[in-house]
Amino acid sequence: MKWLTLVAVLVGALAVGLAAERAAIPAGRSGRSVSVAKNGMVATSHPLAVQVGLDVLKQGGNAVDAAIAANAALGLMEPMSCGIGGDLFALVWDAKTQRLYGLNASGRAPKRATRQWFVERGYKEIPTTGPLSWSVPGCVDGWEELRRRFGTKSLAELLEPSIRYAEDGFPVPEVIAGYWRGAEKLLAKTPEASKTFMQDGRAPRAGELFRNPYLARTYRELAANGRETFYRGRIAREIVAYSERVGGLFSIQDFEEHTSTWVEPVSTTYRGYHVWQLPPPGQGIAVLQILNLLEPYDLKSFGPNSPDWWHLFIEAKKLAYADRARYYADPQFAKVPVAELISKPYAERRRQLIRLDKALTDVPAGDPKLAAGDTIYLCVVDKDRNCVSLIQSNYHSFGSGLVPGELGFALQNRGTLLSLDEQHANRLEPGKRPFHTIIPALVTKDGRPFFVFGVMGGDMQPQGQVQVLVNLLDFGMDVQAAGEAPRIEHVGSPTPTGRPGDPRGGVVLAEPGIPESVVEELKRRGHEVRRVSRNGGGYQGILIDWDNGTLLGGSEYRKDGYAAGY
Repeated sequence: MKWLTLVAVLVGALAVGLAAERAAIPAGRSGRSVSVAKNGMVATSHPLAVQVGLDVLKQGGNAVDAAIAANAALGLMEPMSCGIGGDLFALVWDAKTQRLYGLNASGRAPKRATRQWFVERGYKEIPTTGPLSWSVPGCVDGWEELRRRFGTKSLAELLEPSIRYAEDGFPVPEVIAGYWRGAEKLLAKTPEASKTFMQDGRAPRAGELFRNPYLARTYRELAANGRETFYRGRIAREIVAYSERVGGLFSIQDFEEHTSTWVEPVSTTYRGYHVWQLPPPGQGIAVLQILNLLEPYDLKSFGPNSPDWWHLFIEAKKLAYADRARYYADPQFAKVPVAELISKPYAERRRQLIRLDKALTDVPAGDPKLAAGDTIYLCVVDKDRNCVSLIQSNYHSFGSGLVPGELGFALQNRGTLLSLDEQHANRLEPGKRPFHTIIPALVTKDGRPFFVFGVMGGDMQPQGQVQVLVNLLDFGMDVQAAGEAPRIEHVGSPTPTGRPGDPRGGVVLAEPGIPESVVEELKRRGHEVRRVSRNGGGYQGILIDWDNGTLLGGSEYRKDGYAAGY
C-alpha cells in the first residue's frame, strides 16, 4: 500500500504540482524546427543560458568552457532544478585524444550519518527534505575538474555573465515560473529560502525580473578564490555552521575531504552505434540494459504508434529497473556487476521473461553472475567537435528546501536516496555516495561522436533516453522530433532505497498523442494505463553530421530552452 500511495503522489504531482507551467504548454508537439549550425552549438533548458554558452564559444572558448558557463547561468536562472548546492555528472569527448572521458562529481553522505543514528531516532527512511537529506554538494569541484583538465578559460571569466545577471536581474520564462510557483510553500518554511527565492512573499511570475544578490556575491567569491573557498574556506564554514543550527550532520571534514572521480564510461551497441553511459552509482546502465533487451525486435516495422513497441518497452524497463533496485550502488562500497548487467548474453536470458501478449507483474532482479560476459541537462559541441554531455541537479525542486545563510543557493537532498536497510547494496554508510538518477549520454559511430543528448526527470531519464534513441535510430525521426514525440512513463518498479514495487506491475502514464487504440490494447494485455498531460523530462540533443560538417540540435517543448549555434 505504501508504494501505491507513492504512485498516487507522483501522478498527483504531475497533475497538480506542475499545473502552472502546463497551462502554458500545448498538450501536443510544438512543431519547432531543427536548429542547424556549423561552428558550435549549445542546447539547454533556459534561453539565456544557451546564449551565455554560445557567447563563450564565439569568444574562443571550447565546449567545456561553454558548458561550465551555461551551468552557472542555469544555477541562477533555474534554481529549483540545479545549482552549486547539487551534484554534477559529465561525459566529455576530447577531440585531441579522440577519447571519451567520464566525470562523477557527486558528493557523499556526511561521516556522522550512520544507519544507527537514524534508527535510534525512529526513522524508517531518510527524510526527503530538511537537513538530514543532505549529501556534500559536488558541482563546484566538478567545474574545477572539467576546467583544469579540458578548459581554456578562468573560472572568473566563466562566471562573469551569471554574476551580471544575478545583480541586474533576468526575466523568468513560463515553465520555470511554474516550477517556482509550485515550490512556494516549501520556500516559505524558512526565512533564508524565502528571502533568497521569493519576492513580496511569492515566487516570481513569468516575464518578471528576478535578482539574486546573494548568489552574485557567492559567485564573485568563487571567481576570486576558486573551489577551495567552497570546500575549505568561508563558504564551507558557513554551510557547516548553518547545518549545526538546523540539526544537520555536516562537518568541515566532509567538505575538506570531498573529491570528484574520473571514471571509465561504459557502453553497449545498438543498431551499429555505441551508446555510452557512466557506471553506477548512477542509473545510466539501465539505458544499456533496456536497449540490449529491445535490440532483437524489429521495432522499425512496428512503428511509433504500435502497441507491440510500447508493450516491449514497458516490459524491458521493468526488467532493467528490477536490477537497478537490487544492484546499483556506490562501487566503492558495493560490488556492482556492471559488465555482466550490460552484457548481451544476460539480456538474452532476461528476455525470455517477456511475453508479447501479457504484462509482467511482480518482477524479480536477475542473477548477472550467470552471464558470460528536477534536474537540468545541457550539451555543447564546439568547432573542433569537442563534446560535453552534462547533467546537474538538486534532485527534488530546490533540493532539501533549505538555503544556507545568505549564500544564494539551495542544498540538494540526494542523501534521501540512500537506504536504511542494512542488507541493501545502496544502504547508508558514512562517506558513501547515494544512488543517482541523473545521467548524461553520448552516442558514437565508427569511433567518432555522433549524438550528444540527455533527458531530465528522475526515474524517467533512462526511459526517456531509450525512447529518444528508438525514435531516432529505429523510427527515423530527426533530432527535434525524436525528443518531442509523445512519451510513455512506467512508474511502480522497486526503488534503490529498498522500497517495494507494486506487485500489480506498476502504472503506465501516457501523454497526449499516444493513440487511444494503443492505450486500450495495453490495458487488454494487463497494463494499468492512465492519461497525463505531460510526463517528466526535458530533452536536449546535438547530432553531428560529419558528411556535411554541420550540427543539428533539438530541444523539446516540455522545457523553456532551445538549441542554438553559429
